[in-house]
Amino acid sequence: MTIADRFDAYRIDNVAGATRAGITSVALGDLSPGELVIRAAYSSVNFKDALAGTGEGRILRRFPLVGGIDVAGTIETSSDPDFKPGDRVLVTGCGLSETRDGGYSQFVRLESRWAIPLPEGLSLRDSMIIGTAGFTAALALYRMLDNRQAPALGPLCVTGATGGVGSLAIDIFSRAGFEVHAVTGKPEHTGYLRDIGASQVVGRDALSTNRPLESTRFGGGLDNVGGPMLTSLLAQTAPYGNVASAGLAASSALDATVMPFIIRGVSLLGIASAGTERSIRDAIWTRLASDWKPVHLDRICTREVTLDGLEAVFGAMLAGGSVGRTLVRL
Repeated sequence: MTIADRFDAYRIDNVAGATRAGITSVALGDLSPGELVIRAAYSSVNFKDALAGTGEGRILRRFPLVGGIDVAGTIETSSDPDFKPGDRVLVTGCGLSETRDGGYSQFVRLESRWAIPLPEGLSLRDSMIIGTAGFTAALALYRMLDNRQAPALGPLCVTGATGGVGSLAIDIFSRAGFEVHAVTGKPEHTGYLRDIGASQVVGRDALSTNRPLESTRFGGGLDNVGGPMLTSLLAQTAPYGNVASAGLAASSALDATVMPFIIRGVSLLGIASAGTERSIRDAIWTRLASDWKPVHLDRICTREVTLDGLEAVFGAMLAGGSVGRTLVRL
């Protein structure tokens, strides 16, 4: 197979201050430079993709750019001797759909320094069901374990549990030996959350306190929501537990006191997955293909679309109506 002269891509532009996005025909020369050209097989939809594609968030640093912060596929051409045609690779974050063209394209040109050889134990499809969402969840666990998180401290709380990061966190954390409590405002999805590994499913009122300290309920957790729920999670975390902050689906604000930190030694860990250094990135993908590999990927992948289905997915995600992961078939 050869690289097509022109091919479809989902491109985002800014016209007179308004975001314009849709499928367009592009050539390889239109794309950001890089040593690798891959024939894309799959991408995924993350909250950041929805913000970028609708203009609801200031994600893109320049225009126009092809959207999609994730991609997996097979190398067509390479000027880097470490990669050869036929190799299967994945990329998550690393400036895709932010400073350079992303993965919503039938062919993608990439910098080889960010390409991860597909680990044994994962298919290209698996890798994009996991994608940035699963990488973020695994990075949170990696950082918590590095700071001495242990199952003996108590269950890990996951907020925004029905979303992509939350769903994969439940699966990954339970695989790693932790009891997981899922917090959600969507009780109709209790069965889904239990199916993917949550031992308890609780409503948002579990994290409704505004007191600086409460009785300890959790050993730590992963917050995808921000705002008062993160404040409340910190107030209910056991001594020397870790809370990882990975999202702001509700709010970017944090109105908290220092009490959990200085009385209980709680640690608040920031999770910035996009720019994770290569050695840590490699280590995490190795774990995701082995002992941390989610066992409920087919359950977590609740939707599969092509490029022409992206707009509807973006709208549903920003309205809080999506569950699990959406795979993009390229």
